[in-house]
Amino acid sequence: MKLHPVILSGGSGSRLWPLSREHFPKQLLPLVGNQTMLQATARRLDGLQKWNRDLTLAPPIVVCNVEHRFLIAEQMRQVNRAPAQIILEPVGRNTAPALTIAALAAAAIDPEAILLVMPADHVIANEDEFLKAVVVGCELALDGMMVTFGVVPRNPETGYGYIRKGESQGKSGAFKIDSFFEKPSSKKAEEYLASGQYFWNSGMFLLSASAWLAAIEQFKPAITIACRNAFEKGKKDLDFIRLDTDAFAACESDSIDYAVMEPLAAGAKSIKEVSGAAVVPLDAGWSDIGAWSSLLDAREKDSRGNALSGDVYVNDCDNSLISSQHRLVTGVGLRDMIVVETSDAVMVAHKDRSQDVKKIVDWLKKNKRSESQTHQRVYRPWGSYESVVDGPRFQVKRIVVNPNAALSLQMHHHRAEHWIVVTGTARVTRGEEVFLLSENQSTYIPLGVTHRLENPGMVPLEMIEVQSGSYLGEDDIVRFEDQYGRTPGKKS
Repeated sequence: MKLHPVILSGGSGSRLWPLSREHFPKQLLPLVGNQTMLQATARRLDGLQKWNRDLTLAPPIVVCNVEHRFLIAEQMRQVNRAPAQIILEPVGRNTAPALTIAALAAAAIDPEAILLVMPADHVIANEDEFLKAVVVGCELALDGMMVTFGVVPRNPETGYGYIRKGESQGKSGAFKIDSFFEKPSSKKAEEYLASGQYFWNSGMFLLSASAWLAAIEQFKPAITIACRNAFEKGKKDLDFIRLDTDAFAACESDSIDYAVMEPLAAGAKSIKEVSGAAVVPLDAGWSDIGAWSSLLDAREKDSRGNALSGDVYVNDCDNSLISSQHRLVTGVGLRDMIVVETSDAVMVAHKDRSQDVKKIVDWLKKNKRSESQTHQRVYRPWGSYESVVDGPRFQVKRIVVNPNAALSLQMHHHRAEHWIVVTGTARVTRGEEVFLLSENQSTYIPLGVTHRLENPGMVPLEMIEVQSGSYLGEDDIVRFEDQYGRTPGKKS
């Protein structure tokens, strides 16, 4: 049997601001360990055949926000996990449409595809236990069951939904799903934990593509129609599949649980391809890292319960997470605190209020502050740039161009640019001229002149760019050629 991983990577992780931002969300960050959460998810199934030699893995299908496409492709390349497809959502429509699109793509490759649906932003400490649960789920999915994984609760958590188990599914250790419950009050969560009948809802699923498509068509036919239109009208763009924007934007927003799993568990009308809904218990150190308090729980801590990262010094502190990205951060006498420093923001909160960090992001968006969307270092398919100094009518940037990468052939209406090479070699197109610059050499790009910057070498090109002019916004770009298929005038 071939298992098709489906990685859902459409979230923004606003509760983990200021590290997680709209254009660089938490799944693209190495929050626990050296790999990003996306990379850890992509590699999570590597040991599957240790538990069942008859299971083989297909390349993953990734469904993601169009803004993150190049970052996701590069991170997958870094861990040697080339996706079967990277499907780009023009707008977010929650998990049910995302899975429907993935199921259509998988069924086109393998009509008997079994899908393992994994959000890209989860942490699983004990991967062997997870893989054993996947093997159990595969057997149930072959029998037409739609399977979710229920995390054995460690405490009366109020930040997760719950699943109440029904009758046992024989020797498999799984159970039929009795019902789903929303995030409870503290009192309810304590009752759930004491009863031993409830699991945390992990948001991971295992089912056949045909079963999902049959179920979503019965319960949410409008979603099925919109997704089929978006997929069939979609276009290949480099390594990506672009869904039709209008068709997908017209799709209803709904979750996998609400759209299918809950009515199925409640005994909705039978579906030929589906034999029921089951939950497989999972006790593997799972967390969705939904807030800073969850990250504090997941990270390694010192003898006083502190999780420290970066250039940090603490004295007489307990049970706190303190993270420094760019400078020395110190704490004295802190208890149960979250302190996170980045190059352009500092966030301080009590760990019991970490869910409310989203309110900061809401305020930033309302006031049109860029800190909700981007870091000072902005990643592009060719490399990255970051603002060093920003003043009236001038700006200084540090630019890094990856080996064999190139910026678009472009022109600016409102600014001129001075380029100074720090390391590496630059190939410069300026009007009709094409020439090389090496370390400590520079050039000037007048306003209105067509130009391109390339790195023909084998090492990263690092340079300083000084912009001057009446308007320095990133949307002052007229593109003439671009090897990454980006639209003229767009920042992506």
